[in-house]
Amino acid sequence: MEAFHTLTAQVAPLDRANIDTDQIIPKQFLKRVERTGYGDFLFFDWRQTAEGKPVLNFVLNDPRYKGAKILVAGKNFGCGSSREHAAWALADFGFRVVIAPSFADIFFSNAGKNGIVLVQLTEAEADKLLKNAQQIPHYQLTVSLAEQTVTDSQGFKASFEIDPFRKYCLLEGLDDIGLTLRHASELDKFEAEHEKAVWLRAK
Repeated sequence: MEAFHTLTAQVAPLDRANIDTDQIIPKQFLKRVERTGYGDFLFFDWRQTAEGKPVLNFVLNDPRYKGAKILVAGKNFGCGSSREHAAWALADFGFRVVIAPSFADIFFSNAGKNGIVLVQLTEAEADKLLKNAQQIPHYQLTVSLAEQTVTDSQGFKASFEIDPFRKYCLLEGLDDIGLTLRHASELDKFEAEHEKAVWLRAK
């Protein structure tokens, strides 16, 4: 997992509340074996018509927001089923930060394990960022995980809370596997002693 410290990047505004995981990554794409490639299907049903044509006024199809790494949305982002694929799709598309007034608990956990920083701001603060991103060309934010702040060049500044352990993992780039591998030498020692004990009992 890529470590996260400070990011300055363009913002994509998705002015909708209660965005559920079935919209983030529809169920028909959950059968894929790979953990990559899900970015192509992010918000699939919103990005195209039933005939497969791009919905031109959808934010991710708007060339003004091409390359955005920060997504700002409405409250209760990531509600619905607990599929980790939703976090995979956001990360694979290129988003490193999602800002919203609130997040679903399971999605919050899945996102952190996949290197996505979730920033919970007040509704007024999130609404301000949505409007800025819609009205100011190439609008950018700077998100500092170490300082737990969100700022822009227009004078906006807000602070956010984050669990200390989650913050540590994101700063160090540690997912569940990475956390386990920190103890690789102890695990190797245990395995060696276990194998020796089994061999002695078998004699």
